[in-house]
Amino acid sequence: MSAIPAGTPADSGERAHRLTETIFRVRELGIILALALLVGFTAAMEPRFVEADNLRNLALNASIFAILAAGQTLVLITRNVDLSVSSVLGLTAFMAGTLLSNSPGTPIVLVVLLGLAMGGAAGAVNGVLVTFGRVPALVVTLGTLYIVRGIAFLWTDGRQVNAETLPDGFLDLGTRTLLGIPALALIALLVVVVVGAGLRDLRSGRELYAIGSNPDAARLAGVRTGRRVFTAFVLSGALAGLAGVLFTARFGTVDATAGTGYEFTVIASAVVGGVAIFGGVGTVYGAAIGAVLLSTITSSLIVLKVDAFWQQASIGALLLLAIAFDRFVGLRLDAALRQRSARRAG
Repeated sequence: MSAIPAGTPADSGERAHRLTETIFRVRELGIILALALLVGFTAAMEPRFVEADNLRNLALNASIFAILAAGQTLVLITRNVDLSVSSVLGLTAFMAGTLLSNSPGTPIVLVVLLGLAMGGAAGAVNGVLVTFGRVPALVVTLGTLYIVRGIAFLWTDGRQVNAETLPDGFLDLGTRTLLGIPALALIALLVVVVVGAGLRDLRSGRELYAIGSNPDAARLAGVRTGRRVFTAFVLSGALAGLAGVLFTARFGTVDATAGTGYEFTVIASAVVGGVAIFGGVGTVYGAAIGAVLLSTITSSLIVLKVDAFWQQASIGALLLLAIAFDRFVGLRLDAALRQRSARRAG
């Protein structure tokens, strides 16, 4: 296969893509640095913040968001968004709790598979409406957010699942550690690594980036954009279902409001972690780091006894800065490519 000649539009596009990826890699390193500085500052103010028990709780709190952020990354990369993940989490969390309360002998693997299936079905509905119905993802997933939450309220009918009715083996998932690392954190890490490897190594994963970068060009290049976007929504829903099952194992007590508001934190985690809201750029690793950062910010401000308003305001400010940064990088790259093309044409 012949190399792409230097100076062609394809060559310029490839260089622009590499430059964009480099910038966002540096951004991920910046997030890690910000996380280290935050932990260091909080520890200086309150030494108990870095005690083993507190660090363990930080890892547990970030694990659910990291799994949700992994699924959200798949959708965001394609220039879409999935607002329904929090409601899917709530529904599958109650399903897991109800099933295990009524039938304590049910294998945990079966409960996990049912959670994945329920979440995947919800994601399939989103995918069909977005890809075949041509309805904007924001509108579709906002609608399914309320529909799924409504189903949860009808199902629960005011009831809640309590930890004392759940089998100890299931609850151990939320408390067990391996070499001092919480099992939930290891599961989240496994999910992030698998999704990250798929995006990097599989053709279907790379095609998601192509769709997000330029949907029309991807379609002309033979990418089955509808199928790929549909799959992204199914996987996002399935991971939300998995997160719901693990949510029940983590907290034990579940009702119809489980996970309410999580969707905004998940999107913020991905965007702050370098996943461009305009699609085509970002990694699941950055999204996971973003989830850890936002969870740490919340815990840090609680430890420092900062008003709840500032906890929300800080996350909102980070999200706005991240979106502004994405837009700035995109405009600068477009301007640089136009100038380069003009010089060559001259």
